[in-house]
Amino acid sequence: MLNETPLGLYCQEGDFYIDPWGAVPRAVITHAHGDHARPGSAAYLCADPCAALLAHRFGPGAVIESLPYGQSITLGEARLSFHPAGHVLGSAQVRIEASGGVWVVSGDYKRAADPTCAAFEVVQCDTFVTESTFALPIYRWDATPVVIGELVEWWDANRGLASVVFCYSIGKAQRLLAELAQFTERPVFVHGMMLPMIGVYRDAGIRLLPTVPLVERPRGTSFAGELILAPLSARGTPWMRRLGEFADAFASGLMRVRGVRRQRAFDRGFVLSDHADWPAVLDTVAETGASRVLATHGHAEPLARYLQEQGVDAGVLRTAWEGEGGADEPA
Repeated sequence: MLNETPLGLYCQEGDFYIDPWGAVPRAVITHAHGDHARPGSAAYLCADPCAALLAHRFGPGAVIESLPYGQSITLGEARLSFHPAGHVLGSAQVRIEASGGVWVVSGDYKRAADPTCAAFEVVQCDTFVTESTFALPIYRWDATPVVIGELVEWWDANRGLASVVFCYSIGKAQRLLAELAQFTERPVFVHGMMLPMIGVYRDAGIRLLPTVPLVERPRGTSFAGELILAPLSARGTPWMRRLGEFADAFASGLMRVRGVRRQRAFDRGFVLSDHADWPAVLDTVAETGASRVLATHGHAEPLARYLQEQGVDAGVLRTAWEGEGGADEPA
């Protein structure tokens, strides 16, 4: 039903591509991260909550159609619907029904609760295309309230310093602001690059902590004791000089690996990911009831090999972007 092509995963029966790597006539998009949503296609189709994020990324000239979760549309000889993936706002699994049976392309997903997006929905299928960003046994997530509690304690302890948390601008920043709202009402300073997408989340009715744009301030202004969210691309730039003395941290599933924390030289790493960990990937594969599983985006080969050892018909789908977040910062 789906074929690998130079432009990405193609459904001939529906004449569309899923998260294509280049410009195509019709792109079906699982979510708004840049390694899944690329500009230049003639038309886009996504889940309703994703449309505003795509519109901001692609600009007013982009043709963007959207569907509510669970509502089907016929494209050619295929029937397509979107189902929540629990990754970020508007993230979706794509269910395709045609003569080849039922396929589900998961996009990126997580099973942990997240106040900023719809919870993951298990969709029964014959073939399941699963992400494998953290599909190794080392990756197992702690409960989110525990991680956020550790972040708040670190922030409180940095009394004479600014506390800078680097995180991705779509999904992770908003999740932090929503989760922190359950611990405090203190406003958070944010890098200007993050403001538009934070605004999209607020417009969607999601409760976030108050935010203050971090702009130039009069000489002598102190950010000591403040929490600041910034994209990883701001690290080491002149923008950081305005902060004075600071401690920095990175919020990502990558922080589970001690060697990565040391290599990147952050003062602190918070293990908070918007992807499924190893147990969640295995549980999801089993719950779909799929007789065939194709792994992609990340540790695809180890996952496929493990599933084969368990008697599952499993293989690998190659993508243009590999590793956590692909072309984007890690999520």
